[in-house]
Amino acid sequence: MASRSRIAADPRWLQLDHQLCFALYSASLAMTKLYKPLLEPLGLTYPQYLAMLALWQDDGLGVSQLGERLQLDSGTLTPLLKRLEAAGLVQRLRDAEDERRVRLQLTPAGRALKTRARAVPEAVACASGCRLDELASLTARLQALRDQIAQAATTRRAG
Repeated sequence: MASRSRIAADPRWLQLDHQLCFALYSASLAMTKLYKPLLEPLGLTYPQYLAMLALWQDDGLGVSQLGERLQLDSGTLTPLLKRLEAAGLVQRLRDAEDERRVRLQLTPAGRALKTRARAVPEAVACASGCRLDELASLTARLQALRDQIAQAATTRRAG
């Protein structure tokens, strides 16, 4: 863990290019720009693609489970799902055991889209200039960083 006093005393920490948040933000913007032309032929936006990835992995997820998985609130998730449903890719069904819950089921068109989407990760990997093992390591590191930051934010709010 970085020493707080050492960080506070070093003026470089207030330079834009030394900010972790800016590196992550600008990398996210670049990634979204990369995905846009790759997803257009599929008729998907980037958030819709993420939802489809989750459903291709686990068809029949509940809406709340999908929201948790994608870290999206219902105000963002509901319109996204309505557009996927209007496109004929998913259907929202009441849970047979608890009608208050809504489950998401891929349609045949939604399942078929997975085959067309297989080229997307390969194109992203090629654009990154990284080997697959490097991408796997970077992804794992970013997930650990995300979890650490989320835990720190939760601790800070509770304390």
